[in-house]
Amino acid sequence: MKLFQQLLVAPAALGLLAPVAASAADINLAGVNKYAVEEQVTSISQFGDVKPTDWAYQALSNLIERYGCVAGYPDGTYKGQRAMTRFEAAALLNACLDRVSEVTDELKKLMAEFEKELAILKGRVDGLEAKVGVLEAQQFSTTTKLKGVATMVLGGATYSSNNYAANSAALPNALSFNYDVRLNFDTSFTGKDLLRTTLRAGNADSSAFGFNNGVTTATALEAFFQDPVITTTGGSADNIVGINRLFYQFPIGSNFTATFGARVRQDDMLAMWPSVYPADSILDLFTYAGSPVVYALNLGGGAGLWWRDGGFSISANYVSGNAGNGSPNPAAAQPGGVGNNASQSSTTVQIGYAGNNWGLAGAYSYNQNLGYQATTYLNSLITTNGGLSSTNGFALSGYWQPSQSGWVPSISAGWGVGTTNLLSRTGAYQSNGFTSNSWTVGLQWSDAFVKGNALGMGFGQNSMVTKFQNGGGTPADGNWAWEWWYKIQATDNISVTPGFFYLSRPLGGNTSNNATVSNPYFSSFGYLIKTTFKF
Repeated sequence: MKLFQQLLVAPAALGLLAPVAASAADINLAGVNKYAVEEQVTSISQFGDVKPTDWAYQALSNLIERYGCVAGYPDGTYKGQRAMTRFEAAALLNACLDRVSEVTDELKKLMAEFEKELAILKGRVDGLEAKVGVLEAQQFSTTTKLKGVATMVLGGATYSSNNYAANSAALPNALSFNYDVRLNFDTSFTGKDLLRTTLRAGNADSSAFGFNNGVTTATALEAFFQDPVITTTGGSADNIVGINRLFYQFPIGSNFTATFGARVRQDDMLAMWPSVYPADSILDLFTYAGSPVVYALNLGGGAGLWWRDGGFSISANYVSGNAGNGSPNPAAAQPGGVGNNASQSSTTVQIGYAGNNWGLAGAYSYNQNLGYQATTYLNSLITTNGGLSSTNGFALSGYWQPSQSGWVPSISAGWGVGTTNLLSRTGAYQSNGFTSNSWTVGLQWSDAFVKGNALGMGFGQNSMVTKFQNGGGTPADGNWAWEWWYKIQATDNISVTPGFFYLSRPLGGNTSNNATVSNPYFSSFGYLIKTTFKF
C-alpha cells in the first residue's frame, strides 16, 4: 500500500494535509496550525470534492466521526489528489499524535518512518513556544498596543509685502528645526472596543509652522497645545508632553458605534472621513475636507454616535473645547463647561456613503464661540467682538480613487459655507455678522516614479468672509493656497518628504492695516524637508 493510503486509513493519521514547505528550514508551522484549527470539519459532507465513490470515502468518514480532526481547505475542498511531500506527511502525523489513545504496530512503523521529520518539527515547535514565552514575559500589556509617530521638520518661510507693518522682522522667517511626537496607546477589552490614550509634544509653537506664528499659515506641524490658556496668556506650548486624546469607543449591536471621552476630536466620532488626501502633507488648511467651519476638528470633552450599514452612514457628535473648565461665565479668565455659553462647542451631523473607491458626505455643524485655526480675518472679527459667536455651517465633500496607481491621481474635494452671528455679552444677536466660504482640492499620485512613493498637490481658498449681514460693503478677504510635496518611502517605517507651499494673502482682510500704502499686498512662501518615523 502506498504511504499516502497508509496515512489516510491508519487511525494514527487523524489530521490534515497541511501545505507546509518541502524543506525543514521553511516549514510553515503557522500555516499548519491555522489550517488545523480554523478549517476543521465535523461532517464529510462539508467537502465539495469528496464523493461516496472515492476509494478513501469511508476512511475519511470514519476519521471525522471517530476523532474529529480532519481539516479541509478554506474553499470547502479536501484536495485528495494533491501530491504530498515527506514534511507534509510528517506534519499530518505530528498534528494528530495527541489524539491517539492507543499506539498500534502500524502507528509505530509510521513514527519510525518519519522519525527524522518529526524531530525537526518538534524542534521548531519548541523554539516557537520559547519565543512566545519570551514575548509574553516582555510585552507591554495583554490588552494595549503602542503605536507612535515621530516627525522632524527642517524648513522655513519667507514673506513679501509692500507694507512694512505687516512684514515686520518679528515674523518667524528663520530656518528652524522642529519636531512633533505622538504616542497612541490603543487598548481593547473585548476585541471590538477601543480605549485610546495619546501623548503628544512638539516645539513648533513659534516657528513658521505653528499656529502662533503671527500669520496663521496653519501648517506642516499641527502644534500641540496642552491647554488653550498657555497661548492666551502669552506662554508657549513647546516641549510640553500632554494628553492629546482620551476616549472610549464601543459597538452597540451590529450597526451602531458610540464614543465618549474627556479629550476627543470631532473626526474621531465620524463613521467616515470624506477625503483621502493625507492629513500629514504640509498646510493644515487641507486637513479640513474643504470646510474649516464645519470640520473644525474641535478637540475637548464630548460624545458621539454613528450608524453604518454597508457604505451608508449617519454620524452625530458634540464636542466642548472648554469642557475641562468649570466657570460658565464667558467673561471669566478660564470660561468653560459643557452645554453652556462658554463651552466653545461644536455639534455636528454628517450623512455619507463610502464605496469601494469613492465617497461622498454632506455635513452640518453648529459652532458656539469657536475659533478656526486655519483662518485669519474670520477669527479677527470674532475676537474683536469678545469671542462670542454662533455659526451655522454646511459642507459637501468627497473623494475618488483610481483602481490602479498610474498617471491618474486620487481626487479629494470639498466646499463649505458658514453664517456667523456675533453675540453680545447678554447673548443677543448683533447686526455685524457675516457669511464665509471655503474650498479645497487635493490630488495624490500613488507609486509616483518609484513604487511606494507618492506625489501630492493641494490648492484652494481658506475660509473667507464673502458677505456682511448689515450690508457694510464688500469684504476685502480671500487667500489662495497651494502646496506641492513628494513622499519618499525609504523603508516601511521611515519616509522623507520634501515640499513647499505658497499663500497669496494669508492675512486676508487684515492685509490693509497701513493707511499710507495703497493696494497693499502680503504673501508667504515656505519650504521644508520632513522626516517621519512610524513604530
